[in-house]
Amino acid sequence: MPTIQGKMQSQNRDIIIIGGGLIGLTQALALAMHGISSHVIDRADPEAMMAAGFDGRTSAISSTSYAMFQAIGLDKTLEGKGCPIAQIWVSDQLKPGALDFVPEEDDGFLGQMFENRLLRQSLYGAAKAHQLISLHMPVDIAEKHRSDAGVAVTLSSGSTLQGQLLVAAEGRRSITREEAGIRTVSWQYDHSAIVGAIFHERPHNNVAYEIFYETGPFAVLPMLDLDGRHRSAIVWSQAREDAPAYLKLSDRAFCAELEKAMGGSLGRVEMAAPLSTYPLGFHHAAQITDKRLVLVGDSAHGIHPIAGQGLNLGLRDVAALTEVLVDGARLGLEPGDAQLLERYARWRSVDTLAVAMATDTLNRIYSVPGKTASAVRRFGMNLIQSAPPVKDFFMAEARGESGDLPKLLKGLPV
Repeated sequence: MPTIQGKMQSQNRDIIIIGGGLIGLTQALALAMHGISSHVIDRADPEAMMAAGFDGRTSAISSTSYAMFQAIGLDKTLEGKGCPIAQIWVSDQLKPGALDFVPEEDDGFLGQMFENRLLRQSLYGAAKAHQLISLHMPVDIAEKHRSDAGVAVTLSSGSTLQGQLLVAAEGRRSITREEAGIRTVSWQYDHSAIVGAIFHERPHNNVAYEIFYETGPFAVLPMLDLDGRHRSAIVWSQAREDAPAYLKLSDRAFCAELEKAMGGSLGRVEMAAPLSTYPLGFHHAAQITDKRLVLVGDSAHGIHPIAGQGLNLGLRDVAALTEVLVDGARLGLEPGDAQLLERYARWRSVDTLAVAMATDTLNRIYSVPGKTASAVRRFGMNLIQSAPPVKDFFMAEARGESGDLPKLLKGLPV
């Protein structure tokens, strides 16, 4: 099958990126903006991934992640396409004692909601046009080879690509990670996420709702109006054995369940996109580097969607790896140098594990059944609501502003 490519391609690039999704394409663009070339390989057909029509998949992009998108030249293509999140409202089963996160006027919004398809279109278009990026999509990989001298990937077409470093951005089931013998700590939650989008009668006023039920969290996330109709995305966790039954409901019956779960806050609802579902799980790689190999995004870690930080955590990987490799190039070090990979591992390991365990703990706390557990949670939420410094900390986490931030997440070139 022929590869899609926008320009004459060299078989020898600095980096080989396996995975042409949101993380892989962002990584290629971030490196290219600083003079580092790459091959990007993916078995998926990009045209099918970007076909017209909204499929309901969305992502919450933190303000720091969006600053990186601007820094790598996506500001014009993404401007006006995301819906600002001005407020986050958190409730335990719609009972009294909700948390209300509202930033000060001069602090800007907490993030933006984007359709994944629009993000992918912008990233793919920019990557296809860049002379330092060679796209190989769709194509299968026949063989990978890592040695002291460099890395090589042979495609099913018979051509061999060469580079100095292999970046695995394949997602949760990373074949490259498994082939390298990198172990993961992992477990499955007894829940599945139902994902989709709805039209609703009342405006959302840029509020993101997070309602915790014993069956799992239920998020209603603001989106831009479409043809004058108010829209939101939903991520609804249900017990794994119950999720198929929800998907079999008629649109009318499903919307009735949604209205009940939302407490009628947005009025009558209608489906705006097809529903999909996926099992929820946790995994964390024991190491995120190996000889001439780096893991980024879900290849390195997979977390519960309870705080909507999965993609943003991967984008932090991208920003950190870019800074490490660019700094190394200025010192005359090639991308696969062990010193650089060690620096990346130190930088990202603590942050990713902290976020992963925090989301897991939060999910477990809010899943404890019973009136006593609910009362204790709401008491804690009341304490946070009345403590501005604590609320400011959580809002900084939502924006992605905590920790040792790479320059790209500050909107600065490396």
